[in-house]
Amino acid sequence: MHAIVEFQGNQYRVEPGDKLQVPRLDAEPGSPIRLDRVLLIAGDEGVQIGHPVVQGAQVEAVVLRHGRGPKGIMGKYKKRKDVRRRKGYRIDFTEVEIASIHAA
Repeated sequence: MHAIVEFQGNQYRVEPGDKLQVPRLDAEPGSPIRLDRVLLIAGDEGVQIGHPVVQGAQVEAVVLRHGRGPKGIMGKYKKRKDVRRRKGYRIDFTEVEIASIHAA
């Protein structure tokens, strides 16, 4: 069984046992979270497509850890203007594990 959920403006295809890296959450490691915006559920019984969400469906996940992603480099250059700029950044993330998917 798998589902497509919308979380913090992004869509993820999830199955029980999957680990995801989502944008940083204010939750302690080990705490459960519930994802209510389920757009699609597919399993042995068939496919349920939401309009826009599947009513009564939810995905339960557990927060594993918080971390920072790999360094990304941003650069800016303008020819003949002596403008050169280089900055690095790292994006904070929260790793969650999908515990279960509940259909309506």
